[in-house]
Amino acid sequence: MPETVTAPVAPAAPAAGHRSSLRLGVAGPVGTGKSTLIASLCRHLADELEIAVVTNDIYTDEDARLLRAAGVLPTERIIAVETGACPHTAIRDDVTPNLLVVEDLERKLAPLDLVIVESGGDNLTATFSPALVDAQIFCIDVAGGGDVARKGGPGIERADLLVVNKTDLGPHVGVDVEQMVADASAAREGRTVLALSQKDPESLAQLMDWVRGVLAQHREQTWERIDPGPMAPHFHADGEEHEHSHEHAPGHEHAHDHDHPHTH
Repeated sequence: MPETVTAPVAPAAPAAGHRSSLRLGVAGPVGTGKSTLIASLCRHLADELEIAVVTNDIYTDEDARLLRAAGVLPTERIIAVETGACPHTAIRDDVTPNLLVVEDLERKLAPLDLVIVESGGDNLTATFSPALVDAQIFCIDVAGGGDVARKGGPGIERADLLVVNKTDLGPHVGVDVEQMVADASAAREGRTVLALSQKDPESLAQLMDWVRGVLAQHREQTWERIDPGPMAPHFHADGEEHEHSHEHAPGHEHAHDHDHPHTH
């Protein structure tokens, strides 16, 4: 199984003047198990970390209600954002609605250690803006087909962690899990890949250790926040090659005229 980052159970205290909470995004296509992954994070880490969750759906608060019903956190720690549009719009194009909710949770529930932001189910191009999250997990699943990892995209290739989920379903859907993980590792050029199953305690432990490791680096201010989503170099009619970057420095602001999604 691919190597993952590990860290002590209790990360060091944050440096003075540094935001203590790690903002962690979880994205991926519909049905890949993002909400179940987040529920597992809460169940396994809530005894050692102060956690809150922000979910995104287009027109409902379904994922938030699922997490509340599961009892993984107190209900006031789980807030839903209805994006009213494609999920990527609220995690990348205009993060303001999510950012306001995250900051409100960090203020009301201080001190938080971990704020998880779940994207609504989207396609393989959906990634979080570094203006919203410090680190991000991209989730695909075995039931979606063994070729998904080979299709690439910014989430698969450059998210901080790629999870190949539901590995226990491989024999039932005719997918070679080892080959799928190998394809994912090749697409990511050495970046971390985790084969995950809710029925495999070892893989769940590796996921928890990865989060602990990132939190420790965040508090030590050694974690490097990246933007996996800039467009690839391309050519226009004039024949000139261009590259576009979406990364902004902390505190960078945009003006927006449209209405913002609703929270619950």
